[in-house]
Amino acid sequence: MANPESFKMNPPQNRLRGSLPKVGIRPAIDGRRRGVRESLEEQTMNMAKAAAKLITENLKYPNGMPVECVIADTCIGGVAEAAMAAEKFEREGVGVSLTVTPCWCYGSETMDMNPYTPKAVWGFNGTERPGAVYLAAVLAAHNQMGLPAFSIYGRDVQDKGDTTIPEDVKEKILRFTRAGLAAALMRGKSYLSLGSVSMGIAGSIVDPGFFRDYLGMRNEYVDMSEFIRRIDEEIYDKEEFERAMKWVKENCVEGPDNNPPEIQRSREQKDKDWEMCVKMAMIARDLMVGNPRLAEMGYGEEALGRNAIAAGFQGQRQWTDHFPNGDFMEAILCSSFDWNGIRQPFILATENDSLNGAAMLFGHLLTSTAQVFADVRTYWSPEAIERVTGYKPTGLAENGLIHLINSGAAALDGSGEQTRDGKPAMKPFWEISPEEAAKCLEATSWRPASLGYFRGGGFSSDFLSRGGMPITMLRVNIIKGLGPVLQVAEGYTVDLPEKVHDILDNRTDPTWPTTWFAPILTGKGAFKDVYSVMANWGANHGAFSYGHIGAELITLASMLRIPVCMHNVSEDRIFRPSAWSAFGTYDLEGADYRACLNFGPLYGKK
Repeated sequence: MANPESFKMNPPQNRLRGSLPKVGIRPAIDGRRRGVRESLEEQTMNMAKAAAKLITENLKYPNGMPVECVIADTCIGGVAEAAMAAEKFEREGVGVSLTVTPCWCYGSETMDMNPYTPKAVWGFNGTERPGAVYLAAVLAAHNQMGLPAFSIYGRDVQDKGDTTIPEDVKEKILRFTRAGLAAALMRGKSYLSLGSVSMGIAGSIVDPGFFRDYLGMRNEYVDMSEFIRRIDEEIYDKEEFERAMKWVKENCVEGPDNNPPEIQRSREQKDKDWEMCVKMAMIARDLMVGNPRLAEMGYGEEALGRNAIAAGFQGQRQWTDHFPNGDFMEAILCSSFDWNGIRQPFILATENDSLNGAAMLFGHLLTSTAQVFADVRTYWSPEAIERVTGYKPTGLAENGLIHLINSGAAALDGSGEQTRDGKPAMKPFWEISPEEAAKCLEATSWRPASLGYFRGGGFSSDFLSRGGMPITMLRVNIIKGLGPVLQVAEGYTVDLPEKVHDILDNRTDPTWPTTWFAPILTGKGAFKDVYSVMANWGANHGAFSYGHIGAELITLASMLRIPVCMHNVSEDRIFRPSAWSAFGTYDLEGADYRACLNFGPLYGKK
């Protein structure tokens, strides 16, 4: 049994180099003096303060720290004050810009001109002053200058003295800010490739142009031989290793060995595999974000890490044909807890599938939760399930299921053993209790690796996701001549009767974690049925995130200029920059493609 007392809650910390991006609030005002501006100063600045209060009370960075807002020192009535605000924002590290106003202002003179900062404008809906007129005017300027901005405008008219923020405005401000911060958090960070191309998987052919031009990131590369060097030369925290091994023995239950008896590894070999798996996890983490303990040991260069906000491990086959696989390393780092306690999960993509790693990164930055890497393995039609098991699926499973399963590298949060309002969930680490972390481990057995796949041994996490969780499956693909595209499928995890699950699971590999996924169907396009979702998925891998976050992903993708080629999000939830409507209002998917092509990648040349 896992011991809840072995899980301390780690305080929030910024484990990457560079300050966290702040949200800049720009109160824009009518610049005419002698009564006009003076009558608006208090109301305008109060709008800025209300927006900042909304953001700071509702949003945290993925590391658990509260989001910080910076308000311009004065209201912005013209270009001089716009320049003063820009200087302050640069000094303060602002990465997201929100302009607010209750009145008419001078559009191009007051607008934010930073080409890399996601921008939105909130125009107060009132009749006394034309906030909506400024909103339309400044958005026209943004669009004409190629600096797309989001339009925030309340549906209902408010009285001049009303200081409340309507619910629809709150929703748009928070959605914009979440996505804007996700974009800003990636900028300047690294994707670290641990190894190279795995088994010819296209996503592991890392495209530096994608990371540089669309995400503002750099790429770092470390050969897998670095793991052996650090193990052989003991370039890791040996005290932590002893503590980690004790924790593993107490909390990680080894499951049955499904390999034929004549090729099973001995107990001595398995014990050595455990030691190497733990060292691999520690070393991968140190390579990503560094470890000051290494500097104390005389390894100053190694102590710095690669400032990697995400990474991928090649593994197969050059590593796994001889050494223990990376499943434990990937599963435990991607989870929200380990021997050091409950903490922010890492993003470490199996088989160095950098495009699935990018999808995992999007999901994590938007939700602050752990992300689950999986093969999009099999479509099971209702007829096939009934033929094989004798069970006719009902409820969420009545239209068939997609079997999400991978070689034991999935975050343990995906077991669904955390709860929210009594229902299975995956939560930000600061909301996870020690008891919930322990339950995730108790629901997981560590199965000796299938030696047909992994000749060097190792251990794979094996769990079954609890049904009823709202999740969003996502994936980034790169198409020659088009560039990156994003796929999004909202749906639910599903419970099957135990016997039915066992029959289906045993047809694949029962030593790997399983999630039964039922996408929400719309009756048309790629979501006309479950088969079509599977048939239109763009690669063998996908990631899933807790919650229905398709709308947030669409907003983020529009900021990065990545078109969304497949989604089941209703039109009323879609929130993109106002310029997108100029590319068509009937076919929103086509308009998204045209807008992204027109404006080009956020950090690259068109």
